[in-house]
Amino acid sequence: MICYVSNSEFTGYTSAPHHRFSKGPNSVVSIRLIAHPFCMSRVEVRPFVAADAGDAGDLLAERHRRHRLAHPHLPARFKDPVNAAQAVHDALIDDSSGAVALSEGRVVGYLLGAPKPQAAWGPNMWIEAAGHAALDAETVRDMYALAAQRWVDEGRIAHYVLVPASDAGLVSAWFRLGFGHQHSHALLSLSAHAARSAHGVRRAQRRDIPALARLDQALPNHQTKSPVFSAGMPQSLEEYEAEWEKDFDDPAYTTFVAEHDGEVIGSAIACSLEKSSAHKGLNRADNAGFLGFAAVLPHARGHGAGRALGEAVIGWAAEAGFDCVATDWRATNLLSSRAWPALGFKESFLRLHRLVGY
Repeated sequence: MICYVSNSEFTGYTSAPHHRFSKGPNSVVSIRLIAHPFCMSRVEVRPFVAADAGDAGDLLAERHRRHRLAHPHLPARFKDPVNAAQAVHDALIDDSSGAVALSEGRVVGYLLGAPKPQAAWGPNMWIEAAGHAALDAETVRDMYALAAQRWVDEGRIAHYVLVPASDAGLVSAWFRLGFGHQHSHALLSLSAHAARSAHGVRRAQRRDIPALARLDQALPNHQTKSPVFSAGMPQSLEEYEAEWEKDFDDPAYTTFVAEHDGEVIGSAIACSLEKSSAHKGLNRADNAGFLGFAAVLPHARGHGAGRALGEAVIGWAAEAGFDCVATDWRATNLLSSRAWPALGFKESFLRLHRLVGY
């Protein structure tokens, strides 16, 4: 197949190898060929095997190096191909499978997925942050085409992938595979953040436990409604209170509450990012605090309590000596998806999702 590339497309692409083309009898131009969406990708695709981890590590290290240009707080160790290859190897668990792409015998892309518990995620396959990289983002589509057939044949129809938010080409490739934006992971650099007042916010006390339980229930209640429609159902108030009674004094967590006219209307929980199971590997920033939970009661929303709680956590993280703060939110949660970016959080990874067959 012949693909036409206009002169205007000769610049601005940096991810594919150089090729030289004659532009006349006495001149030569050097361009980087890319896979255009309307061109057929010239790669051979086969199933991923354990021996591919080394080549995959080289590709992942380069993708991560580029990613850190936008988010320098992401872990530096994965720029080393040895560490990146180990991250790929660690993703090779029971029931994992995927694909690699080759060009002239060289690995130019890989994709690797593994299932998570079905009770939480349905019949699923997850491609984690270390689960994919390619010299040319378009190659992801070829690899997914091979890998996804096996997954669907096995009945795994709910597919998830973590994609660097700053890689527009890679995000586009996944979008053109039918994936949509479900969840955001984000970072806020403390060196670039001007401290603001957290008026009306204080540290939680044991007497606040009944209010904290109500707020624990308020967030999942909110997310079961439109437009989030989360499948996660809230526990009873008694269950939340029992958890607070057990864990309130855990020194690894700091809880803040927002008050208005003597009523606790909001809460937020801060801790080290190392406590988060959702942020791991390439997605766990170095020396980072974590805004792990925040909620405001429905009748008190829209008056700045959420922002004040966020500022309290940011201030706590700065005092604790962290370099940045991480958080995450559902893209369809209209409140958090607006509040946290307005506070200064910048998306680092996007969780994309596709449900096959509907």
